[in-house]
Amino acid sequence: MTGLGELRAFIGRHRRLFVLTGAGCSAPSGIPDYRDDEGRWKRPQPVTHQAFMQSEATRRRYWARSLIGWRSFRAAAPNAAHRALARLEASGAMEALLTQNVDGLHQAAGHENVIDLHGRIDQVRCMGCAARLPRARFQDDLARLNPDWLALEATEAPDGDADLEDADFSAFAIPDCPACGGVLKPDVVFFGANAPRERVETAFGHLDAADAMLIVGSSLMVYSGYRFVERAAEAGTPIAAVNLGRTRGDGLIGLKVEARCEEALAFLL
Repeated sequence: MTGLGELRAFIGRHRRLFVLTGAGCSAPSGIPDYRDDEGRWKRPQPVTHQAFMQSEATRRRYWARSLIGWRSFRAAAPNAAHRALARLEASGAMEALLTQNVDGLHQAAGHENVIDLHGRIDQVRCMGCAARLPRARFQDDLARLNPDWLALEATEAPDGDADLEDADFSAFAIPDCPACGGVLKPDVVFFGANAPRERVETAFGHLDAADAMLIVGSSLMVYSGYRFVERAAEAGTPIAAVNLGRTRGDGLIGLKVEARCEEALAFLL
């Protein structure tokens, strides 16, 4: 792993690291990622916020696939990269951790100060009254209304999705919000929507207070994450990255280690 010694020195000499994590951090936990080493889509792009909200057929397709995919997604456990970053936080050397992931694995590893930029998929939110309920409870409701789907098997896809391309989704039943009867959606930022402004501003505040930035497992192809690299570069904040393949921010990153996240950060354990 070229640059591992430099990475270790980089982390060692900074005491207020702002850490940004992406899909590569959770991939060793068995959660598929979206992009290849060149930053290109590996599969059709995920459902957009607009399509989900405007089309009942899209919602049926999404929740049917999620009913199958959630079973393996919820069983994912933190890997060595999550544990290493939690250890780094416990050492007092971290300003904050901002994650583009929605799996909650940083918290499961014991990390305390986590900003979930795109939300958490283990929660479901009503788009009418903003009521929230646990995804596990919603899974039970989906299973109760669609028992024949439980026997289906499918290839896992990112973020609890599953490939069911040939299925007929027209009769799939979706529970309404128990509080107001509104549309229920995972409490995450879908493509085509913006992360909540307050959450972004909180993250910018931590970045401005940091003495360095560390990127772990993100191609930065989505602007919601890349803008933090832009801001750090504009401020002259040192930036290091661990990622397999190219990133959108390669021209702004001072130190880059092309390696699996859990291997590059193993020294922290």
